[in-house]
Amino acid sequence: MAQQSARTSGILQFTHFQVDLRTGELYKAGRRVKLQVQPFQILSMLLAHPGELVTREELREKLWPADTFVDFEHGLNTAVKKLRQALDDDAKRPQFIETLARRGYRFIGTVRGTAGDVPKVSAPPPCWTGQVAKLCGDDKLEFVLLPIDEQALQERQKLNEANDDVGLSLQLASQRVLMVPTGTQVRVLEVHPEGWWCQVRILDGEHYGKTALAPRENLAGLP
Repeated sequence: MAQQSARTSGILQFTHFQVDLRTGELYKAGRRVKLQVQPFQILSMLLAHPGELVTREELREKLWPADTFVDFEHGLNTAVKKLRQALDDDAKRPQFIETLARRGYRFIGTVRGTAGDVPKVSAPPPCWTGQVAKLCGDDKLEFVLLPIDEQALQERQKLNEANDDVGLSLQLASQRVLMVPTGTQVRVLEVHPEGWWCQVRILDGEHYGKTALAPRENLAGLP
């Protein structure tokens, strides 16, 4: 019950999004994203039960009371579409909101946060944007593995947890994860609100011009 209370009344975070369930606000990388009440309510219900099905009937009971006369199917579909637009999520290749046909929806991202968390959106991220850094890593390795986007990052985390070397090899073969030599120069394009990863552009070598996500500890030379 304590975990349930935390998820339904606190500050929650997934990738570079932050949700304040107490004020009904959504932030992306520290900037507020406009989101209407019903799409936000849907997001709140999904975040309260990550990885679990939230049925269309449960959403109807929450968003449209029995004495409300509306086209429920159209209203729900429209609200979910607006939510996906706010999250830059693709219904065909979802990172966050998965559709279970004719049944409902499921949040498939990794949710962090508790009711006691303090919102961090008021403080801007470190001034690393535009800075040039060098990739560094374990002394025993001559390269760093960088996922190309947040979906690839989540996939890699799951593969690491499962010790799935075959899956990682497939990611490398499809260039969902890039093998970049240490010492390679990169330019910071975007900083995670908590500063634990940055989106970077690779400035030299085989992957010149490509973008990827680099953990803060693998970036040398930032202030």
